[in-house]
Parts: sequence; structure tokens; C-alpha cells
Amino acid sequence: MRVLLAEDNDLNLEIATTLLADEGVAVTCAANGRGAFDTFVDRPAGSFDAILMDIMMPVMDGYEAACAIRRSVKTDVGSVPIFAMTANAFAEDAQRAHDAGMNGHLTKPIDMEKVKQALATARR
Repeated sequence: MRVLLAEDNDLNLEIATTLLADEGVAVTCAANGRGAFDTFVDRPAGSFDAILMDIMMPVMDGYEAACAIRRSVKTDVGSVPIFAMTANAFAEDAQRAHDAGMNGHLTKPIDMEKVKQALATARR
């Protein structure tokens, strides 16, 4: 499985990358939402099976990045699931992620069982 991970915190990035790699996931990293958008649109369609998107990032936050990705003209834009990853665990946060075009809402600290469940839905 190939995942694009957008995370601006170096420690969170290292932890998530290690946990995902331990599960056999190939991870491409972006340091902010703009980087995630650019990476997604610059790669050929089908390059990523899922996107894990931090919400609170500089340059472009996760909501803005998800909206921009969903508005892009790539052929796989509608089929790549985007999952919010945030410490904000309220229902309105999950709704805002949904409104931005995300397919799910994962809370931090990262719970690998929940991440694996989310990624399993992306494989179908």
C-alpha cells in the first residue's frame, strides 16, 4: 500500500512513518498541506492508495489541502480516500473533515488499529 502522509511535526511524522512502515506501507511525506497537494498532483494517477492528512499545518491546512485535491483534475481524485489526522476529536471536527472532502477522521495520538482499519477500507 502507498500512502501520502502530510504532517508538519517532525516527531509525529517519524512516529507515523515508522508505524506505517512496520505494517508494510510505503510512505511519501509532505511537510504541509501545500506540499501534500503538490505531491499528489505531480505524481501519476494511482500513485497513492490513501492520504493521511494532518489538519493544523502551516502554508495550507489539511482542510484546504483536501479541498484543493478534490478540486484537482487528476483522474483518481475521487477514488483516493483522504483521512484527517488530528488531536481535535469533537463531532464538529469530523463533520468539517467530511465537508472538506475527507473520507474519515482519525484522532491523535495515532491508534494504529484504527489507522489499519481505515486503510483496509481504502484497499477495497
